[in-house]
Amino acid sequence: MADNLISVTGLSKQFESGDQHVTVLRELSVHLGRGESLALTGPSGSGKSTLLNVLCGLESPGSGRLAMLEQPLAGDGAPTGKALERTWCELRQSRLGVVFQDANLMPTLSLLDNIRLRARLAGRDDTSAGDWLQRLGIGELGQRYPDQVSGGQRQRAALAMVFVTRPALILADEPTGSLDRRTAETVADELFELQARHGCGLVLATHDADLAARCLHQLDLGHQGGP
Repeated sequence: MADNLISVTGLSKQFESGDQHVTVLRELSVHLGRGESLALTGPSGSGKSTLLNVLCGLESPGSGRLAMLEQPLAGDGAPTGKALERTWCELRQSRLGVVFQDANLMPTLSLLDNIRLRARLAGRDDTSAGDWLQRLGIGELGQRYPDQVSGGQRQRAALAMVFVTRPALILADEPTGSLDRRTAETVADELFELQARHGCGLVLATHDADLAARCLHQLDLGHQGGP
C-alpha cells in the first residue's frame, strides 16, 4: 500500500560458514506504515542486526522483495548496480535515520559539529543541533571530541545526529544498550516523542523488554513471525 514505509515479502538471508550455509532470515515478511513502530526481539544470533542492515542497504537481501519509503530495492522493479547504490545513498542521506551500536562519529569533529554536518548533508537547518544535545543531557559537551567523552555520551550524540534530520524512518540497533537505566529512559522518551510528533516510522532491535513493549508491533526473530 502507498503508506508503507517498509514492505518486505519472502525475504531470506544466508551466510556461508566454511562449507555450510547458515540461514539467518527465512521467508520473512514485514510491513510498517507511517507513524508505526516495530521492535525486533529475539536471542543473539537470531538476525536482528542482519535485518536492520538489510533495511538500511548495508546487506543485500538474499531473496525476496523489499521496498523502502515506496522505493523498490529488491525484487520486481528494483534498480540494480550503480543505480541501486545511488538510491540507497539518497535514502540514507535525507530520509533514513540510522543508529548503529557503534556511534560512528567523525573523530576530527566536535560532537556539535558532527550533528551540524549531518543536518547539512540531509538538507536540514543545523541551528537545532545544540538543542538536541541539551535535550539528551549532554549539552555541555558539544565542543568535545568523540574520544573525549564516554561511550554512552557518544551514543547520545549519534542519536542527536538522527533526530536533527527529522527522518521519515528511523532504524536503530540497540539504541539504549550502552546507557544506564535513567539515561536510557530519557533517550527512549525522546525517541518516541520524535516519532509521535513527526509521524515517522521506527524500527529498533533490542533485548530490553520494556523498550520493546513501547512499540506498536513486536517481531520475535527467534520465531521468524511478523507484526
